[in-house]
Amino acid sequence: MSDSEATTSRVHEAIPDQNTVQVLRDMANRLRIQSIRAMCSSQSSHSMSCNSTAEIMSVLLFHTMRYKQADPENPDNDRFILPKKLALSDAVIGWCGQGLGAACGMAYTGKYFDKASFRVYCLVSGDISEGSVWEAMAFASHHALDNLVVIFDTNCVIYGASSPPGHCTDVYQKRCEAFGCNTYVVDGRNVEALCQVFWQAAQVKNRPTAVIAKTFRGRGMPNIEDAENWYGKPMSKERADAIIELIESQIQTNRNLTPNLPIEDSPEISIGDVKMSTPPAYQMGSKLATQKACGLALAKLGHVNERLIMLDGDNKNTFSEVFKNEHPERFIECFIAEQNMVSVALGCASRGRTIAFASTFAALLIRAFDQIRAGAVAEMNINLIGSHCGVSVGEDGPLLMALEDLAMFRAIPNCTIFYPSDAVSTERAVYLAANNKGMCYIRTSQPETAIIYTPQETFQIGQAKVVRENVNDKVTVIGAGVTLHEALAAADNLSKEDIFIRVIDLFTIKPLDVATIITNAKATGGRIITVEDHYPEGGIGEAVCAAVSTEPGIVVHQLAVLEVPRSGKPQELLDKFGISAKQIAVTVKCIVMD
Repeated sequence: MSDSEATTSRVHEAIPDQNTVQVLRDMANRLRIQSIRAMCSSQSSHSMSCNSTAEIMSVLLFHTMRYKQADPENPDNDRFILPKKLALSDAVIGWCGQGLGAACGMAYTGKYFDKASFRVYCLVSGDISEGSVWEAMAFASHHALDNLVVIFDTNCVIYGASSPPGHCTDVYQKRCEAFGCNTYVVDGRNVEALCQVFWQAAQVKNRPTAVIAKTFRGRGMPNIEDAENWYGKPMSKERADAIIELIESQIQTNRNLTPNLPIEDSPEISIGDVKMSTPPAYQMGSKLATQKACGLALAKLGHVNERLIMLDGDNKNTFSEVFKNEHPERFIECFIAEQNMVSVALGCASRGRTIAFASTFAALLIRAFDQIRAGAVAEMNINLIGSHCGVSVGEDGPLLMALEDLAMFRAIPNCTIFYPSDAVSTERAVYLAANNKGMCYIRTSQPETAIIYTPQETFQIGQAKVVRENVNDKVTVIGAGVTLHEALAAADNLSKEDIFIRVIDLFTIKPLDVATIITNAKATGGRIITVEDHYPEGGIGEAVCAAVSTEPGIVVHQLAVLEVPRSGKPQELLDKFGISAKQIAVTVKCIVMD
C-alpha cells in the first residue's frame, strides 16, 4: 500500500461514512432509551446524567474500541472504565474518582509489562472535582501513557449543584494541558467529531490524551435537557413513555455495528502457584526489622516470577528500593499520592495480568480507604504492605504511628491480614500473599526484632503458632509483631519467679486461628491477655474477644495503646503506653493473684 493509500485508509477510519454515522446516532438513541427505561423501572434519579454520554458510548463501543464481545475478559481487548455500571467495564468504581487511577494501572501494564496494542478509555463525569482524578492525571503524564484516553463528560452536574467550572471547557482544557496531556475539546453530541478525536488520540506518542466533551444532562428530553431543577428527580412512567416515543421517531436505521476485533499480541502469562526458590536465609537469634525483611522477600520472589510488580509512594524507608534495585523494570513509582497508588495497583492486577504489591507507611494507607474498599467490592487480587506501625515507630511521632490500620482492614470483607513477628515469618507471609486470592494486608514494623523461627518452619493462613508453653502455664498471652517479643521477654522474666505463661503468635489477624486460641486458653484456666501496638478499637484484643465470646469461662484482658501517643524512644513508648514486657508481667501477676 502506498503512503497516499495508507493516509486515505486512516482518514476513512477516522471519519466513517454517513451511513455509519447515522447508525452510530441511532445506537446512541437506543442506549438513551434503555437508560430511561432502566432508570424508571428502578425509580432512580440518574436518567439525566446517563443520557449525556450516549453518543460517547456509541462511538467508543461500536466504532473506536477493539474487543471481542463474547469474551469481555480477553487480555487483548481494549479496556473501558466508567462511573456508570457496565458489564464491559473492568472495575466497580462508582463515581468517586477512583476509575482513572485504575485505568492508569491498566495502561501502564499494557505499555510496559505486556507491551501490547490494547488501549484504555476512561470516562470521568461527576467525579471531575475529586483530587484523586488529578493525582492520576499527573501519574499518566509522568509515565507517558500514550495508550490512555480520558474522556471528561462535562455535563455541568454534581449532586445538588453545578460542578465547578461547569461547561467551561476551556478551563478543563488548560488544566489537562498543564498536566502534560494531549488535549481536545469536542461537542459530545457530535458523532463525527468524536470519531475523529478518538482516531487522532491513537496517533499521539508519549503523552496521554484528554478529550473534553461538552455534554448535556437529559440529552434529547424536551424541557429536561440541561435543566438543573430536574437533576436528582425520578421520572413518571407517562412522561418517560412520551420521551421514548419521541426518541424512537428519530431513529432511521435498524442496523447494528460489530466492534473491530483486537490485535492479539498480549503475552501468555502465569501468576499462579508462585514458589520461593530457597527457604529463608536467616539464623535464629539474629535481628532484622520485619519491614526490611519484607523488601528483601519481595526482591527474592521477583526473581521467581517475572509478573510480580511493586508500587511505592516515594518512601525509601519502607525498603522498597531493594526490589527497585533488583527489578527496576517492574517497580512503579507513584510518588506521595496513596489514593492513586492503590487505584493503579488495582488496575495493574485486573484480568490477572500481574501480582501487585503496593507499599507505603501504614498510616498513609488510611488515606486510601475508599480505594481499598472499592477493590474489595470488585473482588480484586491486590497485596498492600503497611510499614512503620504503632508507637514502636518512636521518634517519628504520632502522625506516622499507624494505630488504626488493623481496624480498617478487619472491616474489609475477604481481606487476609498478616502480622509477621520476625524475618522468617515475614518472608512466608509475602509468599502466601502472592498466591492468595483476594486482598491481603501485611503489617510490618520498624524495630529490629530477633528471629525466632527456623528457616524450615511452615506457615499457613489462619494458623497461629504457640511459641512458648509449659504444663504449668497460668495465662495465655497473645501478641504479634513487636508485642510478641515483649511477651517472650515477659515470659523469661516471670519464669524466674516460677510463674509460667503460654505465648501465641497469631501470624494472621484475619482469619484468626480460633481453635488454637480457645484450646490454649482452656489449658491456662481460661485466662487470656492480648497485647498489641494498636488502639483497642478494632485491633487484636477485639478480634480475640469476638472469637471466644461464646465460650464460657474465658476472660480476655486487653493491653493496647489507650491514648494519642507522642514522640520518644521506642522502648520508652512501649513502657509508657502499657504494652511492654514490664506491663505484661504486672498484668499476669494481678490475674494470677486474683
